[in-house]
Amino acid sequence: MRTKLVFNNEKISESTEILRALAHPLRLKILEFIDQNEEINVNKIYNTLNLEQSITSQHLKILRLAKLVDANRDGKYIYYSINYDRLHNSIESLENFKQSIANQEMWLEEEGEVVENDWM
Repeated sequence: MRTKLVFNNEKISESTEILRALAHPLRLKILEFIDQNEEINVNKIYNTLNLEQSITSQHLKILRLAKLVDANRDGKYIYYSINYDRLHNSIESLENFKQSIANQEMWLEEEGEVVENDWM
């Protein structure tokens, strides 16, 4: 029996936003640094990673808009932490999407269709 390919556009859109945010090596470096420190001041991020303040702020804004980091103000300082729930939910959505594609490919192969899946 054919497995229906179902897309959850909202989840795909969220996952796409997160993947775009993760698609830059500097943002990955910033995320790794925040992860190592749990919650960290923006000044410590750019000073420790030897980045310009404006560049750091631009990348943190992208991570904030993707909801991968949370920002908390304490007086004149902003502290960043990773939004692990958002990250885990997105990974789960991508895994579900991958499984839907795999199910569709299995059905096509059973029907004698040639399936190329070098994207997985």
